[in-house]
Amino acid sequence: MQKNITQTLLIVEDDIGLQTQLKWHFSNYNVVVAANVNDAIAAIRLHEPQVMVQDLGLPPEPDGVIQGFKLLQQSLRIHPHMKLIVMTGNDCNEHALKAVSLGAYDFYSKPANPETLELIVQRAFHMHQLESKNRAFNLSKSSNLEGLITTDDKMLKLCKLIEKVAPTNAACLLLGESGTGKEVLAKALHTLSTRNEHPFVAINCAALPENLFESELFGYEKGAFTGAVKSTPGKFELANGGTVFLDEIGEMPLQLQAKLLRFLQEKVIERIGGRKLIHLDTRIVCATNRNLEDMMANATFREDLYYRIAEIQIEIPPLRDRSSDKTLLARYLLKKYVQKEHLNIVGLSEEAINAIEEYSWPGNIRELSNKVTRAAIMCEDKYISAEDLGLKSAENIQLNLKVIRESAEKDALKTTLSATGNNISAAAKLLGVTRPTLYDLMKKHNLDASLKTNLI
Repeated sequence: MQKNITQTLLIVEDDIGLQTQLKWHFSNYNVVVAANVNDAIAAIRLHEPQVMVQDLGLPPEPDGVIQGFKLLQQSLRIHPHMKLIVMTGNDCNEHALKAVSLGAYDFYSKPANPETLELIVQRAFHMHQLESKNRAFNLSKSSNLEGLITTDDKMLKLCKLIEKVAPTNAACLLLGESGTGKEVLAKALHTLSTRNEHPFVAINCAALPENLFESELFGYEKGAFTGAVKSTPGKFELANGGTVFLDEIGEMPLQLQAKLLRFLQEKVIERIGGRKLIHLDTRIVCATNRNLEDMMANATFREDLYYRIAEIQIEIPPLRDRSSDKTLLARYLLKKYVQKEHLNIVGLSEEAINAIEEYSWPGNIRELSNKVTRAAIMCEDKYISAEDLGLKSAENIQLNLKVIRESAEKDALKTTLSATGNNISAAAKLLGVTRPTLYDLMKKHNLDASLKTNLI
């Protein structure tokens, strides 16, 4: 039978003979094996199997069930859609029923009959496939926030707020660090509104030279200035009936802030060099990563404008505070890039996942996208490593902390010995250790030789 590499089966069994037998029997799947809880958790994170078959009796207590139930619960927390099949002894119906109550898909009583077990496994894969299609269908029907990938509770709450506000004409202010996805949410506000058949026009206020601000936003008439050879509508006119997204609104010059305020109050503009009032029906959505309240206190942002653009404030959490989204987004971005470039990369290594979870992501999703793209280009294996991402692995982080601790310990010893004139009893008392312990620490940091030199 041809091997189906898209279907991954994880077998968790500490009996090597049975493990080998099952691996051989299910060779038509992409089989991954593990013999203990830690290896099984690592395999789930790395391979994301659709189905897992596990024994309840696992080391270090192969005759008990504590480790088996521990693995069952941890597995379903990490990968809740996985179908988990528990193998139990003939006289362990109570354990089997408990496993099902905790979320197991099915159970099978030993001794193992591979043919019977295969039917249960096939049914589990089929059920997983049906549920995956159903989730995808429901997502396509219910989620209108195109481009937003999240499972984080704070972001899901924010999505509900977007859906509630979008149909109104309220002016929205999106607050968040650079790279958190403010434009994605601005587009969602437009898509979910009754204006979605009209243009969405994005303007980056930080990228516009000050002398071009007014002409870009409001347009100009022929002959208004040198080079104005024809009348040209501004971005606000082009978005009439739709939405204008003013990104980095904090960078807008004060003089132009007054003109924007007038438009928000009266819904009219004048082109540069024009005499005609142009009435528009354009919704304004603004965003910034600056503190506008501080700017108002420093008279660099108009208070009256602030209250006009901030009828609804939406604060977007940084990626470091969206812990459940880091790996989710990394996998999504990697899959998208791999498909686009037709690369032979399977996914992220466990080391890479740990590094992604440890890193604080000061550049947020923009930085994550940059590092994932770089890693996909640099990767020479099937799995992206922490080194490919340009991140330190968790092991390296621990090593660095060890070095830091040892350096601090050595400095403390040297300082105390110097302060006590190399008096061992006094130094030990100050440090709160015994004389033998102090001698051991001095020997560890090669300070005993220097002490003898100083005493000569």
